[in-house]
Formats: sequence, structure tokens, C-alpha cells
Amino acid sequence: MSTVGAGLSSAQFKEAVLRKCRESAEMKEKFFEANAGVIEQVCARLAKALAEGHKLFVMGNGGSSCDAMHVAVEFVHPIIEKRKAFPAFALTNDTVLLTAISNDSDFSHTFSEQLRLFAAPGDVALGISTSGMSANVNYGLQVAREMGMLTIGFSGKDGGRTKDTAEYCLTVPSFSIHRIQEVHTTLLHILWDMVHVLLGEEDTI
Repeated sequence: MSTVGAGLSSAQFKEAVLRKCRESAEMKEKFFEANAGVIEQVCARLAKALAEGHKLFVMGNGGSSCDAMHVAVEFVHPIIEKRKAFPAFALTNDTVLLTAISNDSDFSHTFSEQLRLFAAPGDVALGISTSGMSANVNYGLQVAREMGMLTIGFSGKDGGRTKDTAEYCLTVPSFSIHRIQEVHTTLLHILWDMVHVLLGEEDTI
């Protein structure tokens, strides 16, 4: 029996689904095996900054803007109710501000102008770009670094410009946007979880 419009049998459809799942799992294992040491450093630096009262600012475009909001809400409203909340802000949330900056200045300044106004030395900027080539993310990271903030990048492919603008750049070595985004989602969960563990919470997840 064929699946509608695809010319695939049910067995072929199932195999295609399982193949994509295997690719996702294999990419995650490859990435985290290679980057566990750097992730430890990032989590330790972020935990220290938050414990000292600094803020986290997150930025991205498209699907990465959703990841930015996801990271921020995890820290502000922890999924484990007894864990401590921390100040985190997705710089993608204010449509009026984003369009005003884009219209009056340049789209590449959408995040940097917000950081200059709201952030301070010691705060943390996390930029997410699957290609590593998002101009507004990289310019935001550059400005954050000049301000004395900790800068972290989530990227894909070969890291793009993000590998040069962020102090820490965690790059998923894939050209598949889906595989990159799937690793980024897992990475943001691990980042959130391990920051809390490093600050003394039980490792229960």
C-alpha cells in the first residue's frame, strides 16, 4: 500500500523516518563527544556570571529566534519548579523595536543596539545562527565582546563568522539545517541543566 502522493510503501516510509532519526542521533553523539570539554567551560562561565547577578541575552533569526526565546524562558521560568530563575532576555521578542531599528538604521544592528542599551560588562550574549553567517547575530556578538561581555555562539556548517566573533563557538559540523537545529535544541537544554547542576542543584534529569 502506497503512502499518498509519495510513491512510497509503508515499509519505505518507516525506513525513511528511522533513517532521519538515526542521522539526528548520530550527529548529536558526534557533536557532544567532540565538544564536551568546551561545553563544560561555557557552563562554568555562564553559571558564574548568573550567580554574580549578571544577565543573559540571546539572539537569532528565523528558527534560531525560536531557540533564543526557548533558552530565555528556560532560565526565567525553570521547568523544574524548585530550580532558581535567572534574568534572561531574547532580543527577538519586541517586533516594534526590531522593525524600528531595521527601518531607521540597518537590520544588522537589530541586536547590537539593544545590547548597547540594556547590557553591561560581565553579562552574557548568546548568538544562534545555523550558518554562522547571520550579520545581526555576529555584529551583536562583536559589540558584546567590545563591551566586556561573555560571548557564546551556537553555529553549524564550518562555524561561519561566528567562530571568529564569539569567545566560545559551538559548531555542529553538518550542512543539514534540521540536524543543526536538532543539536542546538539539545545543547540549549544541556546548557540550562548543567548550569543549575554546577550551582548546586541535583542532577536529576
